[in-house]
Amino acid sequence: MPVFRETTLSNGLRIAAEIDSRGYSAAFGYFVRAGSRNETDQQSGLSHFLEHMMFKGTARRSAADVNRELDELGGQGNAYTTEEQTVYYATVLPKFQDRLLDLLTDMLTPSLSTDEFETERKVILEEIAKYEDQPPFGAFERSMEIQFSPRGLGRRVLGTTESIQEMTAARMREYFLTMYRPENLVLAASGNIDFDSMVEQVETLTADWSQRQATGTDPVSCDATNSLPPGISLEPKLTIPEISQSYLVRISSGPSEASGDRYAARVLASILGDEGGSRMFWDLIDTGRAEVATIWPHEFTDCGAWFTYLVCDPADAPSNRDQIDRILSDVVQNGVTEEELNQTLNKASAGIIMQSERPSNRLFGLGSRWLTKGEYLSTDERLEKIKRVTTGDVANAAKNYFQNASHIEVVASGD
Repeated sequence: MPVFRETTLSNGLRIAAEIDSRGYSAAFGYFVRAGSRNETDQQSGLSHFLEHMMFKGTARRSAADVNRELDELGGQGNAYTTEEQTVYYATVLPKFQDRLLDLLTDMLTPSLSTDEFETERKVILEEIAKYEDQPPFGAFERSMEIQFSPRGLGRRVLGTTESIQEMTAARMREYFLTMYRPENLVLAASGNIDFDSMVEQVETLTADWSQRQATGTDPVSCDATNSLPPGISLEPKLTIPEISQSYLVRISSGPSEASGDRYAARVLASILGDEGGSRMFWDLIDTGRAEVATIWPHEFTDCGAWFTYLVCDPADAPSNRDQIDRILSDVVQNGVTEEELNQTLNKASAGIIMQSERPSNRLFGLGSRWLTKGEYLSTDERLEKIKRVTTGDVANAAKNYFQNASHIEVVASGD
């Protein structure tokens, strides 16, 4: 059975590991409490920008060295940024543990050269332009901005064209020194790992991380709360030329990571909007009325959101919207059946078990939960929480989140 171990290094870096000597691989990741909600207007997009720069070389490795070495290890690695964290991760054979930890840890002390900064600025501006051409992305961004305001949790992960154009390398270095202090990070590991060796190695590799302190050489001004950040609009309708379908995103309040009904909410979402066999699937997808019709809760540390997503022909959008309203009204009034619940619980349990077979899958829940809550949840504990959900729990969640709930609706279309 997997064994959980954790420790805190002398510099404040926390390490959490789920050890399973039966595994054929080992997954490692640095989880940083640095996301778009931590930024100011002048820093907008910096968490994601820094993610890119971590692959652009260190004092010991060039950018080419970083990528070549990962290939040599046969590892699968990458990084991502969200509203609340940035994560750098890789999975390798257990015999490469020491080499991978040396590589990942070295990457988290990047050179942040001005030349690489200017090159990567162009890459990110292209990335922003690419996503602006994709209606779903713009609609989801806008819904978050309206629901949570464009500052804090609603701030765009990529930043805006304006914020990236105005960004400076000096500002990035200050942000790095502020956010990448050891007490603001977690190193997580899962699979066939040597915990004691990992702790000893990382203690040595990160000995100077405690010296990271912002210098104040590039002060950042406070946000002007009486105006919108540059490049931001709160108009709920997006007109995007040359698209033939209508994209609708609804957002309303949902459970947080700490909410007691978050598991019931997940079951409810599966019954209503799962890709196959849900109420929305049979009413809207199977009948050919919509290409996409789904609903799900998204949990943040201190709050959450329900998203409803519909893609269909513009002429069908009003009737499909009405049908979604009827589906939500029905579940509030009548709840769900035992058959629906059992089918969903069986599917959810099977999914948890199959995902747990891969250390790389276990890594993300382990690292994120330890970063934000200092909590470990085993596979058996996750299964138990899901299996305890009753039809009454699901009915209560439906009433809590859908009865008389106010929502924001954003539509992206070609007219």
